[in-house]
Amino acid sequence: MPTYRDEAVILRTHKLGEADRIVTMLSRGHGKVRAVAKGVRRTSSKFGSRLEPFMVADVQLYQGRSLDIVQQAESLGAYGADIALHYDRYTAANAMVETADRLSDAEATPEQYLLLVGGLRALARGEHASRSILDSYLLRVMALSGWAPSFTDCARCAKNGTHTVFVAQMGGIVCDDCAPAGSPRIPSTALDVLRALLAGDWERVESATDRDTAAASGVIAAYAQWHLERGIRSLSLVEGNR
Repeated sequence: MPTYRDEAVILRTHKLGEADRIVTMLSRGHGKVRAVAKGVRRTSSKFGSRLEPFMVADVQLYQGRSLDIVQQAESLGAYGADIALHYDRYTAANAMVETADRLSDAEATPEQYLLLVGGLRALARGEHASRSILDSYLLRVMALSGWAPSFTDCARCAKNGTHTVFVAQMGGIVCDDCAPAGSPRIPSTALDVLRALLAGDWERVESATDRDTAAASGVIAAYAQWHLERGIRSLSLVEGNR
């Protein structure tokens, strides 16, 4: 149908001409969508503020040849203002939407949409440490994309045991027999944090030491950027706050 309606998270925007914007969205039912929002940069625009990054909106679009056209937008989640007030929330949110934008269209499922909305909502409300919300999102989004890391059995040979070598290229924790020479080890307590972040066990995450959460963050960043095949630029700005 030429016209359709969907819920969407605004990932990024680009200026187009004097008054328009190209808006990239992750929608619930149509995956990633790029659309032109006409006149939204004018002060008289009725829905320009609803099409800013980190906002969640109910949008009506007209299907075009290369870019769709935004016809209407109603706010469903106004998270942008609360996120922008705090540097740690803002940088974490940027890393999350950048990751969502990097994933291919085939991976843009309703579950991806709901995960991102939940993460942005948690950031806006300050429910947990911003870096931990980001880390949990990265682990879960990788899992939803078919790249769930192994934190128990060896990712290469499935050997049981207490393994402490993490190799992103191999898919997670590996045993000593499979680990490449010189591979760094991570503390077992940091592994506990990684498992808790993936499972959403916030009580365990928040009781961890700064050292363990920092170690877990480093592992997650390496793993996510390996699978995305290039760096997440926003990660360099994220503070390792608790």
